[in-house]
Parts: sequence; C-alpha cells; structure tokens
Amino acid sequence: MKHLVTAFIVISIITASSLSIAKAQVNVNINIGAQPLWGPTGYDVVEYYYLPDLQMYYYVPSHQFIYLNGGNWLFASSLPARYRSYNLYSGYKVVINEPKPYLHYATHKAKYGKYKGAKGKQVVIRDSKDPKYLVVKGHPGNAKGHYKQSGGDNSGGDKGGNKGGNKGHGQKQGGGKGKKG
Repeated sequence: MKHLVTAFIVISIITASSLSIAKAQVNVNINIGAQPLWGPTGYDVVEYYYLPDLQMYYYVPSHQFIYLNGGNWLFASSLPARYRSYNLYSGYKVVINEPKPYLHYATHKAKYGKYKGAKGKQVVIRDSKDPKYLVVKGHPGNAKGHYKQSGGDNSGGDKGGNKGGNKGHGQKQGGGKGKKG
C-alpha cells in the first residue's frame, strides 16, 4: 500500500509538470502588430530596441523611448527635442528581449557601439512586402495582402526605401530574435 501511494504521488507530480511544460510551449507571444513601422523585419517578438546612434532604448509594449537625463532614466512617448530630426527608419536598431535592459546600458553601449552610424542596413517593417507585417498600423499594404507603394506616415523617418539585406541584430538572451516566419 505504501508503494502504491508513493507511485501515485510520483505520477501526479510528473503529470502536473508535463502539463505545465506543454502549456508554456503553446503560450507563444507574438507582438508584430505592436512593433513600430520603423522597426527591423525578422522578429515576431520584440520587447526593446537599443538605438546605438542615440544611446537609448525604445520599449515596444508601451511605445516609449527610454533615455538618460542627468543620471536618471526617463520614459517618454517621443524622442527628446535634441533628437527630433533623427531618422528612425534608417538608423540601426538592436532587438533586446530582456527585462529592463537599460540596467545593462554600459554593456550594450560597448557591445553594440559598432552599429553606430550604420544607416540603411536593415529592412524596416514599413518597407516589407511580407504579409505578416500588414497588421502593423500604418503599413502601406492593404487588408487583402496586396502591397501598394505610398509615402505613408513618416513620423521620424525618410520616405526612401531602406533595402539592406540585414534582417537585424538580436540578442539571444530572453528569446532574442523570436520565431522567424
């Protein structure tokens, strides 16, 4: 009887952990529709972009720029005044999927500094003809999946096409590049 109870407990634990693992594998977060038009293509999940040219971050879920000001990290819905003429469409973006990456700012600044000034090296969502990006607000493609060329909304960027072959540079920690589709 003692062995039967022990076996039952072991089987219950294994079953419960198997269900938890299966649930975790099925619950995949895809946030393509939340990404900005100026974000690089190739990522199904993006939490933050690090912008090497500006040495700041962009938090995709809340659509906020995160930058240092007087030793404090500030969150703002638009670029600081000194960067308002910066072209977000052509500037390089590094995808970082880790909580509060700005706490590792010195590491990111050193690691991704090589991308500073790498303009036009990424294809951005606005310029992609991939149907999965049609869900992004303001994308020039229409609801039927046909791509139509138009000037579109250009808040912060140029209207020229950025036709670089690089799909972006992601950090693998915490999910990194996400599922490519």
